[in-house]
Amino acid sequence: MNDTFGLILAGGQGRRMGGADKALLQLAGLPLGAHAAVRLGPQCGALALNANGSAERLSALGLPVVADEIADAGPLAGVLAGLRFARESGYAFLCTLSVDAPFAPLDLVARLHEARRVASAGMAVAASGGRRHHVIALWPLALETELRRALVEEGLRKAETFVDRQSPAIAEWPDAPLDPFFNVNRPEDLARAEEMACSG
Repeated sequence: MNDTFGLILAGGQGRRMGGADKALLQLAGLPLGAHAAVRLGPQCGALALNANGSAERLSALGLPVVADEIADAGPLAGVLAGLRFARESGYAFLCTLSVDAPFAPLDLVARLHEARRVASAGMAVAASGGRRHHVIALWPLALETELRRALVEEGLRKAETFVDRQSPAIAEWPDAPLDPFFNVNRPEDLARAEEMACSG
């Protein structure tokens, strides 16, 4: 959607992957960052990658890199940086997707918008199998000030806490035969994702 800016969240440290850079982990011949871009990019007016450290290492992905403004603040810091970048780029909404969700649905943005409209809610989050995915979400840019205050003044770090404050709409997907939000957190998850990619 042309009023929505897409942001792939890849600012984590990948501890459960032995400190590997998740955006560059190979799955079915492509880095995870490329899988996320293929899934989310066509659904948005523009796309960027949230990551920290040297942006040059990610140049092969061909995306603008947006770094956290607040250190060690978890995925919400990436959301905040994305909200600012989206606002400065002239968009009305931000849609965030974790870099380790390579099978994200191709109707993610449309269904999040629809859920938000139907519920008359400010934001919407994705869910599958009854489980919410708090950083796979649609955020109105009006949340930038509130989120910054929560991070800086409260020291808030838990995405679920901030999202629940917004009483978000929920867009639900089935988790069978394949969970579209399957998460590549550990080496065994990457192996399972490889099987899923080959069988899909």
